[in-house]
Amino acid sequence: MKGSLAVFLATLWLAGCSESPRKVEANGTPIPVKTVTVTAEPWPEEYEATGTVRARTVAVLSSKVMGYVHEVHTNIGDHVTAGQLLVVLDAADLEANYRRASAGREEAHSAIPEVENGVAAAKANLELARATFKRMSELFASKSISNQEYDESAARLKAAEAAYAMAESKRVQLTSKIAQTDQELSAAGIQRSYAQLRAPFAGTVIAKSVEPGNLATPGAPLLTIEREGAYRLEVPVEESRLALIRTGSKVTVTLDALGRTIEAAIGEVTPSVDAASRAYLVKIDLPAIPQLRSGLFGRARFVVGSQPVLWVPASAVMESGQVQSVFVVENGTAHLRLVTIGRKSAGRAEVLSGLNEREQVTTPIPVRLTDGTKVELRP
Repeated sequence: MKGSLAVFLATLWLAGCSESPRKVEANGTPIPVKTVTVTAEPWPEEYEATGTVRARTVAVLSSKVMGYVHEVHTNIGDHVTAGQLLVVLDAADLEANYRRASAGREEAHSAIPEVENGVAAAKANLELARATFKRMSELFASKSISNQEYDESAARLKAAEAAYAMAESKRVQLTSKIAQTDQELSAAGIQRSYAQLRAPFAGTVIAKSVEPGNLATPGAPLLTIEREGAYRLEVPVEESRLALIRTGSKVTVTLDALGRTIEAAIGEVTPSVDAASRAYLVKIDLPAIPQLRSGLFGRARFVVGSQPVLWVPASAVMESGQVQSVFVVENGTAHLRLVTIGRKSAGRAEVLSGLNEREQVTTPIPVRLTDGTKVELRP
């Protein structure tokens, strides 16, 4: 009964095909065919999630100072290099502060010769006062000078020591002042550099909200740049799958817009679950692919286990619209059998219904093969 029903359905299908139906050659010369045995083998059980390609590194450029935009050197879609000048602000006040700090530093440095000369003169006077006091001490010990002369010599020595200490103090003060002016000049230079916004890395400008004449305020986004060559697919995954997905696991990613299916690895699994969707975010690192851009749609297939399924080579399956069939060889005759095919992978097709294990199907299918044709098995 089952075989009669299959033949009847196959006849209806052949009658409805747009192509010319095959003529039955049951009484003709046997057609040589090759067959494979329908077997049950473990088939990877996959879970598919869809998501969006995002850049791993995105920089939002904003001004640190308030000022009017003087120049804009880039547009959306432009490729920029690291350090490239992108936006220039009108920074007359910052330039004035820098020049003021520079003048203060020059003034401080110009006082160095005067202070050094003062220290040298005080040191020379101190050495002379010490030598004089030594001689006066020897004369005073031999009663050759009066107490007044000895006291005056001692006083001149103390005055010379005080003058030298004061000169050294001025030098220390000048050194501190020079360091202060250097810091002020450095700070003014940093402030002045804020008037120029440069690219932090090589990438592509994906957003722009600034034009010459606009007032740039601290923190307001001006440009958005994404780093090229470093993308990942971000997909939400049901929380029930959390135990089955691990960082570093291999994933098959399909990018429909590029017509590419690639192997990738899970780079990061966000530990928190979104309360609204009851899903957590999985970030899959993608290799460098030409024309890969953020915003592309992608599908990720995770292997979460395996189950035994019947399979046949994909070349053994004929498809016409939604109708799928194979030729089953029984007792030297090919019989058309309607089947239901599921997943396909690596040249194999999963058989959901229509075939039993250990049945023989033809592959590849000869052009002249029709239902009921006598066949000759070839190795």
